[in-house]
Amino acid sequence: MLELTFVTDPVLRRLRERAARGDRDAADQLVELAAERGDLEELRGLADLGYRDATDQLVELAAERGDTAELRRLADRGSRDAADVLVELEEERDDDAE
Repeated sequence: MLELTFVTDPVLRRLRERAARGDRDAADQLVELAAERGDLEELRGLADLGYRDATDQLVELAAERGDTAELRRLADRGSRDAADVLVELEEERDDDAE
């Protein structure tokens, strides 16, 4: 069964405000909602606030999309996971080229 999450703008605004003040539960909810929507901007903002789960979701989404630019951006900001995925993608490309 597919479960859809409907969240209104005021609810999102309150969650964002709480997350910006360091409320971990609000941030976790935002990360989950943003990941479900594929909202990279929301995830970037949360990652910039230091929420590791948001960075993890960005890496996962970028990897699924083959978005090397986003992976490079994350790796440049210190994400070891993004760097590892970039290496894997490069190895796959090298294998495909042979």
